Amino acid sequence: MTDRTATVTRNTLESQITVTVNLDGTGVANFNTPVPFLNHMLDQIARHGLVDLDIQAVGDTHIDDHHTVEDIGITLGMAIAEAIGDKKGLTRYGHAYVPLDEAMSRVVLDFSGRPGLIMKADFVRSHVGTFDVDLTREFFQGFVNHALVSMHIDNLRGANAHHQVETIFKAFGRALRIAASADPRMAGVMPSTKGTL
Repeated sequence: MTDRTATVTRNTLESQITVTVNLDGTGVANFNTPVPFLNHMLDQIARHGLVDLDIQAVGDTHIDDHHTVEDIGITLGMAIAEAIGDKKGLTRYGHAYVPLDEAMSRVVLDFSGRPGLIMKADFVRSHVGTFDVDLTREFFQGFVNHALVSMHIDNLRGANAHHQVETIFKAFGRALRIAASADPRMAGVMPSTKGTL
């Protein structure tokens, strides 16, 4: 596989976002967004996914965090799709279970070329600090739509909303790391019987 990096800028009337990603990184992270809890969650993706991430974002958070969080997910998805390239030699599938104290989540993803999100998470409260936990789904919906992946997210248990959300992001990072890795036995081969993804 060649250099797997990408930088994508997405500007709308609601947000201005630039994401730089290196899929073969070491987990180096730099975030400048107006949503502190999201910065903490993005750090989980970088560290557990071993991807280098730089995300710079401004948005209309004086209205709500929704647009900014969703648009960061969209832009991250666009950057990862570009960095993945033609998918030849790709492991393609990845899954992970991650616990954090009483909470545990499972994420399964497929670089299928077909976007889809199935998410089951019954958060025990509506906010972590000022962060609306509903935005977790919005982030990942934006991501799958633009990374062109199929993904299943299940929070299997948890009594603390912070832990529930964090296990989802950690499991996502781990599953991404596996799915985006090169499979030496598939070198130069498309991991699909269709011949395309």
